[in-house]
Amino acid sequence: MIRVLLNGCLGAMGTMIARVISETEGIEVAAGIDLRASEASASCPFPVFASFSDCNVPGDVIIDFSVAAATDAVLDACEKLRLPLVLATTGLSDGQLERVRRLSETVPLVQSYNMSLGINLLAALIRQAAPVLAESGFDIEIVEQHHNKKIDAPSGTALLLADAANQALDGTRRYIFDRSSERRRRDPMEIGISSVRGGTIVGIHDVIFAGEDEVVELKHQAFSKAVFAKGAVAAARFLQGRESGYYTMQDVANSRAE
Repeated sequence: MIRVLLNGCLGAMGTMIARVISETEGIEVAAGIDLRASEASASCPFPVFASFSDCNVPGDVIIDFSVAAATDAVLDACEKLRLPLVLATTGLSDGQLERVRRLSETVPLVQSYNMSLGINLLAALIRQAAPVLAESGFDIEIVEQHHNKKIDAPSGTALLLADAANQALDGTRRYIFDRSSERRRRDPMEIGISSVRGGTIVGIHDVIFAGEDEVVELKHQAFSKAVFAKGAVAAARFLQGRESGYYTMQDVANSRAE
């Protein structure tokens, strides 16, 4: 049985992950960590602590799907307990990203801006399409849509997809997030990224390759947060028995295909 320490367990994603885990054999939430531990329902099937320092329940892996402000405490816990980490939190600072890299030298971890296996397949398709279409003069634009409670913009997933295209183009493109500040023609060496926030949109990402007289679009739409929770659970399973190192959801997807 894989024992999960779930950070942010009382949040929207934490609640969804706990539900998916409860429906999955061979894995359980051993304990949850949440600043609102005092608000945990008496019917909660696992103990909830306000911090990792308060938690006295052993675990096999930490899943963090919370907010960037909580990530330092998560990294501290992983360093102290030497536990594998599934890190799905977005909006991390450069300093936090460097800490994640250093941590991967001592523990195995999966980091992804999007835990959906479909998104990671989309990134793979973009890596194939970008060199072919860019060679023919296609411009690349990304439009991402999320609910009105999302804090960071652009989404981490939009950056993941932009990085997939840019890496396939040898890092020659620069990202443009706001065209209102300059009045000029579009530079062909740009990747434009636009954000939409409204309602209860779970997540929609459109990657647009716009050429002369034709447009190619690759799109992913999430209808429920469950797709991200299932990916996080798959990542937690993937880490069991792994050597220390930095892994992505592409590694998780590849392991499932083997």
